[in-house]
Amino acid sequence: MIDFNSESFFKLKPMDPEKVFKPIYAFLIEGEEIFAAFKTVRDQLVFTNKRVIATNVQGMTGSKVDYTSIPYNKVQTFSVETSGTLDRDTEIDFYISSIGKIRFEIRGSFDIVGFNRLISEHVLK
Repeated sequence: MIDFNSESFFKLKPMDPEKVFKPIYAFLIEGEEIFAAFKTVRDQLVFTNKRVIATNVQGMTGSKVDYTSIPYNKVQTFSVETSGTLDRDTEIDFYISSIGKIRFEIRGSFDIVGFNRLISEHVLK
């Protein structure tokens, strides 16, 4: 499982959902669709209508990859923080009893308010 306390994994940039790692599509179940995707240099974070899928590429060659799924029904609380004048990053926090707080930091231009609405639709079911 990914170490969700590692700060380096969660400094993300938005990416085209159609460019996510091909194996992620094999993990999707019937009716599951990707609505947002983010990346670091090597890792990716995918939000679907059912869960969050975090990928952690490991080793020098990158041939070993850890895939961690976080179902929305396990999210107890979540928050979003908009960017400011000097702090251009937005943040998403999930609170899960078995893991604790997970923070995703999004760099660059991103509609966090619209994203909050999408997350709300899935977490608050």
